[in-house]
Amino acid sequence: MQETPITEPTAAARLAALLDSAMDAIITVDEAQTIVLYNRAAERIFGWPAQQARGMSLDELIPSRYRASHGGHVRQFGATGTSSRRMSGSSVVYGRRANGEEFPVDASISQLDTPEGKLYTVILRDVTDRVRAQDEQSRLAARLAGLLDSAMDGIITTDAGQRIVLYNRAAEKIFGWSQAEVIGQPLDVLLPARFRTAHAAQVQGFGRTGVTSRRMGDGLVIHGLRRSGEEFPMDASISQLEAPEGKLYTVILRDVTERVRAQHDLAAFAAQASAIREQEKSRVARELHDELAQSLTALKMDAMWLREHLKSDPAQAQAKLDAMLAMLDASVASTRRIAADLRPLVLDDLGLVPAIEWLVQNFTQRSGVACELDAPDDIELGEPHATAVFRMVQESLANVAKHARATQVAVVLRRLPGAIRLEVQDDGVGFDTTAPRRAESLGLAGLRERAQLAHGSLEIRSQPGQGTHVQAVLPVPEEAS
Repeated sequence: MQETPITEPTAAARLAALLDSAMDAIITVDEAQTIVLYNRAAERIFGWPAQQARGMSLDELIPSRYRASHGGHVRQFGATGTSSRRMSGSSVVYGRRANGEEFPVDASISQLDTPEGKLYTVILRDVTDRVRAQDEQSRLAARLAGLLDSAMDGIITTDAGQRIVLYNRAAEKIFGWSQAEVIGQPLDVLLPARFRTAHAAQVQGFGRTGVTSRRMGDGLVIHGLRRSGEEFPMDASISQLEAPEGKLYTVILRDVTERVRAQHDLAAFAAQASAIREQEKSRVARELHDELAQSLTALKMDAMWLREHLKSDPAQAQAKLDAMLAMLDASVASTRRIAADLRPLVLDDLGLVPAIEWLVQNFTQRSGVACELDAPDDIELGEPHATAVFRMVQESLANVAKHARATQVAVVLRRLPGAIRLEVQDDGVGFDTTAPRRAESLGLAGLRERAQLAHGSLEIRSQPGQGTHVQAVLPVPEEAS
């Protein structure tokens, strides 16, 4: 059987059919940038029908702002002699539809020398959806970066090799290292040396568990290392994520220095309070024994003497009765003093403001420091609020007497809607509120504890040489005021 030779028109028709079946737009122009080939995909993408597009300048398919540079790029490509290359490199190339809409394209260009002259063919694809997705991802990434940087907690992500790949602004504030300084560095730079080996082993063990996230430390306080070399306690959780580039570990942490310090202060205060209670019991027992018990014993002996000598020696009996009465007066005074030390009766008998006046007068008499009270006479509080305010004034004045070296103290008490505000201001030596507290100094911790027990707030402002201002605001139910 003899094969029929393929004629030139048949080959051209087959080539045209192949071009029209392509999913990508194919456009060929001559050296004058006139369109000579334009397939169906180009019709769909640009909106110009093929009959109208052929013979049209390529500039009609290019946004006006790119036309001059595009022509220069094509001529430069023609001069290179290179068969083909991608257009625009890493930049996005834009086309223009028949309705004037601009859209991004991914394109390559090739050149061919023919007897009629040089031909340039562009194969392009509408990448509007891809660029839109990339833009959306970029927006999401920027939004996520903004959220991470606005977080109050430190957020650090490391790769499987424990090298830092994400580090937000809160982490910068907590650790003192900038993002540029730690990205790519081992996580060890943020850990005290004695914890590094154990930490790495724990992270590896966590990675093997497959658990998505958990708290770190197993209830214990874990420590970080600032750039200054200072160690500090942290509360942290860790999570893991399988990413295309490998496993990522993210730690969200919070500096709990103040919380741990407050816990230590409260524990120390509780221990000292317990010791003070024992000392107070011992003191009261000693005073009862030394003063009241001895006085009662002496009175009993004098009463027995009177029983034997009342008739036989009336004059001596009278003198003995006078001595017994004086001893009874002293015993009553001692009883009142002991009771006042345990709880001032004036607080129960006269109210809060007179009780504070008594405190202020007592403070001035004992310390020699002038103290002024500014409080309305009509402030009346029930329990436990009255005792809380009284004890806070007592503690504040005791702190002034021990530490302030002040010459003037002001105590101010004000009633607020649903609350009571107490202020104690001195002109003493002051102190640095950020400095570590001395182990033996628990006065301020006691004030904080009393404010906390009363569900109130305490603010202490002080600077060296500028005195100290203590302000407490305690919520008071309407029926208690």
